[in-house]
Amino acid sequence: MKMVPTTDDRRSREGDLIAVVREFVHELQPQRANAIDISPSSRIERDLGIDSLGRTELILRIERAFRVRLPTQIVGEADTIGDLINALEHAGARPGSVRTVQPTIALPPVPAATEAGTLVEVLDWHVTQHPDRLHLTVLQDDTTALGAMTYAELAESARAVAAGLIRRNVEPGDRVALMLPTSLDFFSAFFGILYAGAVPVPIYPPMRLSQIEDHLRRQAGILSNAGARILVTMQEGMGPAALLRGQVESLHSVENVASLSTEPAATQLPPVTDAHSTALIQYTSGSTGDPKGVVLSHANLLANVRAMGAVMEASSADIFVSWLPLYHDMGLIGAWLGCLHFGAPLYAMSPLSFLVRPESWLWAMHRFRATLSASPNFGFEFCLNKTDDADLEGLDLSSLRMVANGAEPVSVQTLRRFIERFEHHGFKPGAMAPVYGLAENTVGLAFPPPGRSPIIDRVDRTALTGRGAAVPAGPDNPKPLEIVACGHPLPGHEVRIVDGAGYELGERQEGRLEFRGPSATSGYFENDAKTRELFRDGWLDSGDRAYVASGDVYITGRVKDIIIRAGRHIYPQEIEEAVAGIPGVRKGGVVVFGATDRSTG
Repeated sequence: MKMVPTTDDRRSREGDLIAVVREFVHELQPQRANAIDISPSSRIERDLGIDSLGRTELILRIERAFRVRLPTQIVGEADTIGDLINALEHAGARPGSVRTVQPTIALPPVPAATEAGTLVEVLDWHVTQHPDRLHLTVLQDDTTALGAMTYAELAESARAVAAGLIRRNVEPGDRVALMLPTSLDFFSAFFGILYAGAVPVPIYPPMRLSQIEDHLRRQAGILSNAGARILVTMQEGMGPAALLRGQVESLHSVENVASLSTEPAATQLPPVTDAHSTALIQYTSGSTGDPKGVVLSHANLLANVRAMGAVMEASSADIFVSWLPLYHDMGLIGAWLGCLHFGAPLYAMSPLSFLVRPESWLWAMHRFRATLSASPNFGFEFCLNKTDDADLEGLDLSSLRMVANGAEPVSVQTLRRFIERFEHHGFKPGAMAPVYGLAENTVGLAFPPPGRSPIIDRVDRTALTGRGAAVPAGPDNPKPLEIVACGHPLPGHEVRIVDGAGYELGERQEGRLEFRGPSATSGYFENDAKTRELFRDGWLDSGDRAYVASGDVYITGRVKDIIIRAGRHIYPQEIEEAVAGIPGVRKGGVVVFGATDRSTG
């Protein structure tokens, strides 16, 4: 028989929850915490100053304090402390930590779509060869699936979306923006845009629907630069998004997958066979008023997927579990399109689910016996700092053979700590793969061979910061710089290190990293000035400083972030990591940048 909470029970829980919130606010803002009155009506962000990432930390603390599991969507929907109290009243019990491995149906091996020249041809090839093969599953967390699609189901739903777009006068080459969370609708919409011959432009959805109007205003620069004709979004966003039509001249309508899919499926779709036509525009910035949309062709995307797969020895026998956002190249291309090409099943969970409960990613890899995954360094650090040993009892990560760590600077300390902790759960050191890539080269540029444990280069600090020489440090060097090897350039791709005048430097000489190859972009959409800055003598400027040793690429920092003081280079990420290790300082909450001293210059 279920016990009904009494008024006294509610008051007690309300007081206990407010105490948890008060302690958290005091940690965030010790100088003003005592002056903040916290009550059920307190606004989480406006009154208490708790941002989106802070919300996820607060949810974790509430769950641990009350031994419950709150719904993931509460992170986005809760506006006041009262909303959290109400969610607590209806929360389910926190599940036990030990999960058993669920038996999964082994899929027969299939070849990759090696002859396809476009993404549409890749999907059509799989539909022809094995229409009922499982392609992807969308997860709510490690135990709950929200839906799944075979290749045939994806193609059918995408063609319905394409028919709706064509009936709304979308023509080949038109840009269609896509603002959807991780869901089956995202996959259908993305390929629906491609089937219509148009170009998808993914933009990130808001974490909280209550902020969708402000969020959309910040995306107006991207939509205008792209000349987006239609915006495909979730049902809840259609009303606010319609307001953008006054700010974005090209925008004719705002739709969702359901509204587009009501058209007759028999609509004639244009052939999509030109490998060099644009398949994707991915924006690397936009809210600052200077959006840079990286133009990628079908040939670029497939060259990158195939090159990464060759190094990783990817096949249909692999299983990929991902929490990465689909609007970002690592999740969209590295995870999904890679799985699409090689016929490997993908299990995709929402980034929000990971942020609320990072152990859900680990347990999903355990449950589905993942062989591949990926995350920026932040994700590994988040797992280290936000999971308890009790939450990991019985976790088995021994099936993993390669987990890419990239998309941001790779921390030596994070690598060591993650391997040390999760070796106890079957994680092999050789599965940790520091990689390097950038949107201008589709996603990946340098990868280590599978099974190779991370290589850490210890170099003399004075030599590197003073004259750009990566001189190996001796064993008695008291303060060497430690830099992670990110692997060799992908097959068919080249990198070189140049000085400020563009002259190529030798082994272990630090300079600007330039690259070229079949994955490289043709430039930024409708931005000739930035495109000219990108190219030099057939090479593209990465914007990163690096050196090469024994074929491995070592990234030392962003060119624009390096601080030069008294002729020496100071690397911001090293200082940020050191400061973040001070008790009371939130990891990820430190930014180091250069500023001019008026007295000394």
